[in-house]
Amino acid sequence: MASLMLNNTRRITLELLKNDIIASSMINLSRLPAFLASRKCCMSSKTETLRYQDTQSTHSATVPHIPVMAEEVLELLKPKDNDVILDMTFGGGGHSCKILESSPGVRIVCLDRDPVAFEYAKELQRKYPERILPLLGKFSELPELFSKLKLKKNFFNGVLMDLGVSSMQFGTPERGFMLSQDGPLDMRMDSNRDPKQMTASDILSHIDEGALYKILKYYGEEKNARLISRGIVESRYLFKKLHTTRELAELVMSLIGEQNRLDSLQRYSHPATKTFQALRILVNNELNELDYGLRLAHYYLQTGGVLVTLSFHSLEDTIIKRHITGVDIDKTPASIGLGVAKHRSALSTYSAMEIKHIMTKNWTSLIKHVVLPSEEEVVNNPRARSAKLRAALKA
Repeated sequence: MASLMLNNTRRITLELLKNDIIASSMINLSRLPAFLASRKCCMSSKTETLRYQDTQSTHSATVPHIPVMAEEVLELLKPKDNDVILDMTFGGGGHSCKILESSPGVRIVCLDRDPVAFEYAKELQRKYPERILPLLGKFSELPELFSKLKLKKNFFNGVLMDLGVSSMQFGTPERGFMLSQDGPLDMRMDSNRDPKQMTASDILSHIDEGALYKILKYYGEEKNARLISRGIVESRYLFKKLHTTRELAELVMSLIGEQNRLDSLQRYSHPATKTFQALRILVNNELNELDYGLRLAHYYLQTGGVLVTLSFHSLEDTIIKRHITGVDIDKTPASIGLGVAKHRSALSTYSAMEIKHIMTKNWTSLIKHVVLPSEEEVVNNPRARSAKLRAALKA
């Protein structure tokens, strides 16, 4: 152990010398009756449509977000006049803008856990005062928010979930998501909305090696999880705690070296990318939130309503696929969603209620295979390269 610590110290020192650069939602109740009253068609005039076209370029300039597979999303949702769509991940509002533009009578309830995204949504609400209702919160807070709005089961015609980190979060070094620029090791999608939520730096200051190893292995799918977790824990006793993204990135690189990792576009991928992914998922409890969010989507959708999801790594796609197909995946780690389904022996018997539950499908898939972005879109928007689109009808 002493020799390992000494070697790590030397490697970290050399690398540092070598690489000197490397609250709750405020619901506008005054607008609520006009937005939800009797679910009547709130057709926009030609004047509103022209006004939107005049301001579209201004809005796109202020919101740093390019919606992924927007045309495919619209084709599957098929928004019509008098439809109400739930956008569970508003982000920069790219998809919501496309939906509002596609039909002059469609309305949107949009949710996001990020206060910055909530401000973007309120800005869009000023342009469409009777057609969009912004909410601030994460998936697990949705029942409480909808209870205040008196929204019942089977209310929405469509649900959209565009998962992952938004462009504006990646593009702000102060949020702690970026590898390329230095910033505090934060990674909270909620920002300072919940003072009790731990940052990535807080977690790395207290987590034990065994737990960190599992986080890196399952959430980051990092093949060097054992080495990295040991190095991070030992670093507490070697020099100082990890407070910035650069410190963590340099430590990981010093441990596993500058490996030739490439992404799907054959571009250089930093050795700490998967470590950052794992910590971000842990900080925001993303997979459990997703699992619960999919259940809420089914509850609030009308029968025959459409669910469209966009995921950006295999863990998210695994959970979505399990929900849509209705089959638990045997090798899913216990930390993902509801965990592993336990197989019964051949001698086990099932009650009538159990058989009914097993045979009932909650979703009917709209597409045979997962939809991937076109080559042209990936070239124009490289962040779309890992996107996977799935869609299903509520059975």
